Amino acid sequence: MSKTEQRWLSVYVENEIGVLARVSGLFSGKLYNLNSLTVGETESADTSRMTISLYSDDRTFEQVKHQLRNMIEVIQVIDYTAIPIHAKEIMYLKLNYSEKIKKKLALIQKDRNFSMIDQSDEELLIESIVSEKENNELIDCIREFVSKEFEVIRGGSVAISSLTKE
Repeated sequence: MSKTEQRWLSVYVENEIGVLARVSGLFSGKLYNLNSLTVGETESADTSRMTISLYSDDRTFEQVKHQLRNMIEVIQVIDYTAIPIHAKEIMYLKLNYSEKIKKKLALIQKDRNFSMIDQSDEELLIESIVSEKENNELIDCIREFVSKEFEVIRGGSVAISSLTKE
């Protein structure tokens, strides 16, 4: 049996009402472990592109690709799992504001790629557009010095194949 690992798909679909619901329904109906699904219109108004990240074994992943290809609205399914890709996820963090927290964030900002984009007397808003792994690491790092819970909003990853094969 193959091991469960993160897999990536790029799926081009007809830009029609209900397509996103049918594709996401495929995952919930089969109990596949969907990690993220992002969708947006392409350069053509009648086509949307979905970036799908899931954790699965080889057999399950082949089933997912097969079922997607059988959907009428699906134009193309591209497996990004075994090729170099560029992937980014947008994430926002809303923290309780204090000068101490802001100073600590300024220190870790030297090693991490994020921006403090908004602040009030009570809260601070951080934006991070990096890989999912780097966003996870940022959350872990912030948990080390923030005593109160904070809000995490993640947009899911988008990915594209690398132009170089390294």
